[in-house]
Amino acid sequence: MPPRHPVFDVADRYVERLAAIAPIEATFAGIDGYDDRWGDLSVQGLEAHAELVTSVRSELDQLPPGQHEDDQLAVRALADHLDPQIEEHEHGDPLRDLAHLGSTIPSIPEILNLHDPTTDEGRAALIGRLSTLPAALADWRRRMQVAVERDVLVASRQVESVVGQLRDAVAPGGGITAAMDRLTAAAPELTDVVDRWRSASGDAAEATARWLEQTYLPRAPERDAVGPERYQRALHGLLGTDLDLEETSAWAWEELRVLLERATTVAASIDDTSGLRAVLDLLRHDPRYAVEDPHRFRDLMQERQTAALEQLEGTHFDVPGTIRQVDVRLAPPGGALGAYYIGPSEDLSRPGSIWWSLGDAERVPLFEEITTAYHEGFPGHHLQVGLQVTFGDRLTRAHRLLIWNPGYGEGWALYAETLMDELGELEQPAYELGYLTSSILRLLRVVIDIGLHLEHDLPRDLDLPGGSTLEAGSPWTFDRAVAALTDIAALADDYAVSEVTRYLGWPGQAISYAVGQREILRLREARRQRDGRRFDLRTFHADVLGSGPVGLDHLGERVRGTP
Repeated sequence: MPPRHPVFDVADRYVERLAAIAPIEATFAGIDGYDDRWGDLSVQGLEAHAELVTSVRSELDQLPPGQHEDDQLAVRALADHLDPQIEEHEHGDPLRDLAHLGSTIPSIPEILNLHDPTTDEGRAALIGRLSTLPAALADWRRRMQVAVERDVLVASRQVESVVGQLRDAVAPGGGITAAMDRLTAAAPELTDVVDRWRSASGDAAEATARWLEQTYLPRAPERDAVGPERYQRALHGLLGTDLDLEETSAWAWEELRVLLERATTVAASIDDTSGLRAVLDLLRHDPRYAVEDPHRFRDLMQERQTAALEQLEGTHFDVPGTIRQVDVRLAPPGGALGAYYIGPSEDLSRPGSIWWSLGDAERVPLFEEITTAYHEGFPGHHLQVGLQVTFGDRLTRAHRLLIWNPGYGEGWALYAETLMDELGELEQPAYELGYLTSSILRLLRVVIDIGLHLEHDLPRDLDLPGGSTLEAGSPWTFDRAVAALTDIAALADDYAVSEVTRYLGWPGQAISYAVGQREILRLREARRQRDGRRFDLRTFHADVLGSGPVGLDHLGERVRGTP
């Protein structure tokens, strides 16, 4: 066996240094030893992070060239991970840490959900974090004060969302309150001290919300769009490629037409007396197509994961025994609506988990959630993330635990939905229609995200199957984007508002799903054309997943170059 390239040691040191200064990121990555702290959330913490990524990038520049494929992958993956972060610091982007999703405040309830107070480790983590939460919020306010002083501000819509999330998190049933309730249920002897933390955290959250309303919000711009320069910069970091945005938007509109035609046909097989929108309304509101109890819904999604694993393992994928467990959970109310995945811990003692944020819904329409289960679990994120954690023999520790490219990651998860459709695993027309509406949503994200951030107009030749209330040639606005999601994708009003608010606070992320899926499908077709009768889908999947997260340009080079 050849000696290990020094990039592996550089990556090991980077993981430990990052975990020490960013414990929140360490917990999400499953790195043990930092779960009881928040780290420095002030601007000094950002400066420490900037110094870290810059110094590690400098170390990479001093390394000898890799002689083996794994070494070359390790160097490029780490460089591609560090470079966008360095650029973000140069432009002050980390000071814009105020967003509906993908920022510090929404992550607090999410991370508290990960700690199990019935174990010694989980209890210690919760005690450490809950007892220091007021100080962490004070640090974060100091970071935001610097943002105000430097005039590096986000739009008022994002501020208002975070204000609401702060108050929701400490309300009855909110994420912070729920964590405290779990702790006292597991350790009743801590009730008195937890009650003091409850009061202090409530006061700190309210003080933070008021500071945002009184100090930050009056200075925040009304304009939601980030403009082409910042948008393209964000895109390159998220996708690992450069896009022709005009071509991408035109492609998404054309794909929307194709999927809407198919959806109309499937809807007619459910009810041939009504149109697509009426059938979607039926599936969303008729109790026959819903689960009446969220906990029963959770159980059904868990069963779906087990069935998917049994169906796919050994035929289309090789799934190590260590990642065959995935937990399905319900998220406390107060956060952004939808589902999300959190990967396993490094030692796999914490399994991967899928979280459904249902808000205050009691009845859960089922038709769209089957494809979501495949997206978040098997064969989507859980297979992808779980596999990379197990690749310790050839990926660096940083690559396994910290590197995430949304174009690759979300693209794979959306490809997983398409694969399950192709394999006939959407066994009812309602589930097939759910997949189609999910795909329609991802394409709408492309045209909405580009349209809003670049302040484009809707196409003048807008002509979608089934019609639309959108005005051809009119400028994209927040309200028109919400209307597109409710009118074309048939989202509920509150979900559509949450979605568009998310896009505006996280420029470029929303398009990574469809753009990444498009590239994976292109690569599959290229391999099929190259290999002819020798083409093997299982081998293709292994090659795509075997690189770990990489940029789309890098993925294309690797998959096209595989003999």
